[in-house]
Amino acid sequence: MKHRGRHRRRRRGAALRAVLTGTALALTAAATLISASQADVTDSPGALKPLSSPADTGRFRLQERLVPARTLDRLSAAMGRPVGVDAVLASADRGMRESADCSSADRASLPVSPSATRAYCWDRADSAATGWRPASVTTPGDADDGVRGAHRVVLAGWTHDTTTGRAAERGLARVAFVNADDSARLAYRWVLLVVPVDGGRDYRGLSSAISGMVWYQDKLLVTTRTGSADALYVYDLDRIQRTSVDGPAIGRVPGGWSADGYRYVMPAVGSYRFTAGRCARSGPPCPGALAVDRGTAPDSLVAAEWSAPDGERDARLWRYAFSTGPARGGLLATDATGRVEAEEAYRTRAAGIRGVLSYWRPGAEDASWYVGQLPGSRDGHGALWRQDAGGAKAAHCGADGSHRCWAQSAGSLSYWPRTGEVWSLSDRMLFTLPLEELVRALG
Repeated sequence: MKHRGRHRRRRRGAALRAVLTGTALALTAAATLISASQADVTDSPGALKPLSSPADTGRFRLQERLVPARTLDRLSAAMGRPVGVDAVLASADRGMRESADCSSADRASLPVSPSATRAYCWDRADSAATGWRPASVTTPGDADDGVRGAHRVVLAGWTHDTTTGRAAERGLARVAFVNADDSARLAYRWVLLVVPVDGGRDYRGLSSAISGMVWYQDKLLVTTRTGSADALYVYDLDRIQRTSVDGPAIGRVPGGWSADGYRYVMPAVGSYRFTAGRCARSGPPCPGALAVDRGTAPDSLVAAEWSAPDGERDARLWRYAFSTGPARGGLLATDATGRVEAEEAYRTRAAGIRGVLSYWRPGAEDASWYVGQLPGSRDGHGALWRQDAGGAKAAHCGADGSHRCWAQSAGSLSYWPRTGEVWSLSDRMLFTLPLEELVRALG
C-alpha cells in the first residue's frame, strides 16, 4: 500500500465537496444530558502506539475462504434468479420518522456535540420489537460514488440477542435497506443474512453480532461473533434471493424456501478467518467496528477491536488493503495462498469502541482515527475521540465540560464523500452530520 511517508495519502484531484447545508437538530435541554456523575469520565485514551513486531502483526493475519461458485449457483437455481438492491428498495414496506416526530427518549439518544444535522427513528413495529438492536451502518459512499443504481441507499445492520425471544431468532442478523432518495421520506425493507449449507441445497441464518459492516463495490463485509476464529463474512449485493414461503423456519421447507417471515435473504459468498485461531486478548483481535478509508492507495478496510467499555484492556486498531484485481471486486488483497496481512496496526487505551473512522486531514502525514466509545456501566452518552500518534482530543459539553458528548449506545461510522456526511446510529435513531463539523469539534 502506498502512503505519504510511511502511509502516504492518496492524491486527490479535487477538494472535499461542500457539506450539506441545514440547521443542526435542536436537542431539548442538551446541557442537562450530561450529569455530574458523567463528568468524571474525562480520561484521555492518549496517543496511538504502533504495533510492528512480527509477534504483534502476525495476530492480524487472515485466511480467505470463498464459497464455491457451484454452491451459490445451485442455491440460486433452486430459489430463482437473484435480485439486486433496486428490487429490495422497490418493495420497501417500513417508513422512518424524522426527528420532530420521534419521542423525546429517541431524541435524547442523539449526540450533544457535534450534533446531528438530520436524524430518523425507526418504524414503530421495529422500535417496539424486543431483542433486536441496531449496531452498524454503511453507505454507498463506502461502496463507490454515493449511489447504487438509481437510488441513494443506507444499510443498517441489526442483531437479535441470544437470550430472549423465540429460540429460532436468537442471534440472527438482518440488514435494513434504506431508500434515502428523499431525505424527508426514508423507507426501508429487511433482508435476512444467511449462510449456504449442504453444497447450496439449503441455508441457515447467520448467527452473529454484526457490530461492524461496510459496503465496498458490490460486496458487504460484516463482523462475526465475538470469540470466533472467523473475523468477517462476505456478502454479494447482486445475490439477494426471494423467499417463497412465509413461515417461522429458516431454509428449505416443503413447498419452497422460508426465512422466518422475511421476504429476502442474502447468502454469504465467503469469509475471512484468523490463522492464529480464535480472537482473544492474547491472540487475534475480535473485530467490533469497520469502515472504509479512501485516503489510501489502494482503498483500505479499517477495524477496531471489540472490548468491554468498563474494562482496563487496551484495544487495537488496524487496516487491510482492498484488492485491485479485476475479478476480485470488494474482496481484500491476498497473497498467492489466500492470506491477508494487516497494512498497519496500533494499540489504543480506548475501551468499548463501537465506531471507527480513519480520515486524512489536508497536509497530514498520517490518518486521524475517530473512535466512538460506549458509556459503560454509567449509562448515558458515550464519547467520540480523535486519536493519532500525537495524542487524543474529544469534544466538551455541559456545564462540567464532560467528554461524554456522543450518542447513547452509538454504533459504527460511515463517511459519504459525495455529500460530505458521516452517518451513524444510536440504539434508537439513525443520524447524520457533516464531516466538517466532526473535524471542527475534534480537530
